[in-house]
Amino acid sequence: MDGIAKSSGRKPALSFLMPGWFALVMGLCGLSLAWHRAVPAMGALAGQIALGVAALASLAFVLLALASLLRLKRHPEAWAEDLRHPVRHAFVAAIPISLLLLVTVAVALHGPQVPGLAALWWLGSMAQLGVTVWVLARWWRPAAAGQGGLSWPVVTPALFIPIVGNVLTPLAGVPLGFAEFAAAQFGIGLLFWPLVLALLMVRIAVSGLWPERLLPAAFILIAPPAVIGLAALQLGAPALLAWLFWGIALFTLLWVATLLPRIAKLPFAVPHWALSFPLAAFAALTLRLAELRQLGSGQGGGLMQMLAVLLLATTTLVITGLLMATLRGLRDGSLLAPEPVAAIQPVAEPPA
Repeated sequence: MDGIAKSSGRKPALSFLMPGWFALVMGLCGLSLAWHRAVPAMGALAGQIALGVAALASLAFVLLALASLLRLKRHPEAWAEDLRHPVRHAFVAAIPISLLLLVTVAVALHGPQVPGLAALWWLGSMAQLGVTVWVLARWWRPAAAGQGGLSWPVVTPALFIPIVGNVLTPLAGVPLGFAEFAAAQFGIGLLFWPLVLALLMVRIAVSGLWPERLLPAAFILIAPPAVIGLAALQLGAPALLAWLFWGIALFTLLWVATLLPRIAKLPFAVPHWALSFPLAAFAALTLRLAELRQLGSGQGGGLMQMLAVLLLATTTLVITGLLMATLRGLRDGSLLAPEPVAAIQPVAEPPA
């Protein structure tokens, strides 16, 4: 494939395998965790589905990791371009977050006693912390340097991944015995969540929405409150606090869902995977709260459980559709290709 591409003067497809592809792993891990949360309501079948999805997520991670290493060896300039890009650089965090989520899935499905999980958690945690510092350090650099500053093109929902993604650490960190450090890293994400959200709102008011092809990334706004609610429960917070974040996540879902008619008109691309993990995280939180409701007073638990199952079914259908569209895109070559560039419209000169 690489030889054909070079002979025809086109870049090899592998050079376009940006880190954003690890969003597939994030979405599949989130779906596995959601199905695991459904076991109390749906029985052993849900557990088997969770195992199957987890195996698929692990396979996707291994394949993407190997392909990324091969890309780094053959196309180091493509990696360097990703690191300089105002949007794509944020997706580097999808790699350590994918590792953290795989560890979280393994802890949930097999328990914290599995050998090697603690080491992998520390690797993912430290890598995520390192990426957070690197992304924020870029803001100190002069914008004239070409890879620094905090210009409006940098401010997209993708910033939630490297900066707010630290809120994931308690999900596996607490059962692995690292509750204190997990809580400390969780605090970093909790601190920057409202800051990044405020930056996004200011960008929309001052500079307008991010490019149309990135519209699906708006769904990333659902992930922070959903994950924070799950992590808060893992850290022993009162259930009412989780309900608070569930309400924020629900409102955010209703808000970003108004973009669905516009998203449906877009040709499928990797940014569509931004729908997957946020929906799965919200479904997992809803299932967890429904379980707590049933264990408590039980009043309203049935309604909450119905909503949770509906969200789980919807998320499963969405991710299945994303998988099928991804396979079609890989087959026809429409995914591993250059990003579309907006056409520049000539400005008419004013009459003399």
